[in-house]
Amino acid sequence: MSSSDQETGSTSRRVWQLAWPTIISNLLFTTVGFLHIKIASPLGPSAVAAVTTGHRVFFLIQAVLMGLSVATTAIVARNWGANDHRQAEMATWTSMAMAVFFGLLLGLPPLLVPEFIVGLFGLDEETSASAASFIFWLGLFNVFSALNTILSTALRATGDVITPLLFLFCSSVLNIIAAWVLATGVGAVPAFGVQGIGLGGSAAAATITTIFVAIWWRGAFNIKPVKRLRVNMMTARQLISIGLPSVAEQGFVQTAFLVFFGLVASYGTNAYAAYGIGISLVSFSIVIGFGFGIAAATLVGQQLGAGNPEMAMKAGWRGLRMALIAMVSISVLTAIYAEELAGFMIEDPEAAEFTRIFIYVIALCQPLMAVDAAIGGALRGAGDTRFPLIATVSGIMLGRLLPAFLILSLDMSIHWMFLVMFMDYVIKATLLLWRYNSRKWMQIKVR
Repeated sequence: MSSSDQETGSTSRRVWQLAWPTIISNLLFTTVGFLHIKIASPLGPSAVAAVTTGHRVFFLIQAVLMGLSVATTAIVARNWGANDHRQAEMATWTSMAMAVFFGLLLGLPPLLVPEFIVGLFGLDEETSASAASFIFWLGLFNVFSALNTILSTALRATGDVITPLLFLFCSSVLNIIAAWVLATGVGAVPAFGVQGIGLGGSAAAATITTIFVAIWWRGAFNIKPVKRLRVNMMTARQLISIGLPSVAEQGFVQTAFLVFFGLVASYGTNAYAAYGIGISLVSFSIVIGFGFGIAAATLVGQQLGAGNPEMAMKAGWRGLRMALIAMVSISVLTAIYAEELAGFMIEDPEAAEFTRIFIYVIALCQPLMAVDAAIGGALRGAGDTRFPLIATVSGIMLGRLLPAFLILSLDMSIHWMFLVMFMDYVIKATLLLWRYNSRKWMQIKVR
């Protein structure tokens, strides 16, 4: 076997070693959202729409934390690859402190004005009331979600992908049990409906996060807490500098999705519920791609930190190949069983039919989503967070929102509205591939 073949095999193994626990972690996270909808399904399309709305709001308030986690990956992985563990620990400590601040700040709107937030979706009165109660509990426990996100990210950036997986597994199991008990009522516990899903799931996840952070505080993981009152301002500035474009990207994405959800809602509750179910289903394949993207980001950052740009390049391409194989396989399966999946998720015939059509569109988009997840992750791992922002804005504006407004103004069917998703990802994937192949991301400096 040639040295090139050995390097390729070694890279593939390392990508897989980092990816599979992350994929399972992401699948667990997605399964929670999926089962939340399933728990709400017997309560009718209105309850499904309320839970879907709650999840979209949750992702919106997580935009800042997602940007912070991207910056944490880039800095911790780069320093860990350079064997500067002290600086990696300081970056983690600083990022955790920032997570507490932003977690508390972002939790305020769902606590103080949940009705106003839900009102932006243009839903009926019953759905709006349920969604408002759901997001209230998400806001109350948001700081725990922030801490979990950043600590898990830092551990993955060092190569420890097993520890976050174990805690997420416990969190997911407890989340679903508590959500089901409070939503449906068991024994002396009354049924709280949609509100119970938000309260039970959030409180359960917060409990596991508290244990997770406490164990880290005692120094049980490979990256230790610094345990000092002050943070490193240079590190904080760099986290903001790298993370800000990702914050803007995620904020734009989630806001655009809310606008798009509003456009879909104009077609009625059944179309809205179907879109929410479809997004929940596609999340299973997307998180697999993101698993390879996180692995690529970690390896790219570590290889650049170790002074091996060519190995960094290979890590990104290998992550993409593996993501394509996995996501295309899933797209074939979802297309084959589209009718069964739709019928399982919701009983209303019209909503089920809309869901089936949307599943076909999702299957068509899978290869493009693989590019977005893997190559986008590799670029961010190098600290190149600005270009993915440009690609995302271009795809959403030119491929999704502008065509969607045109479709609505021409009174075209909901099927055309679903199809704009494909146009969005064509634009984004093309731009990301061009950027990665240009190698300009190798020139970005991370101190």
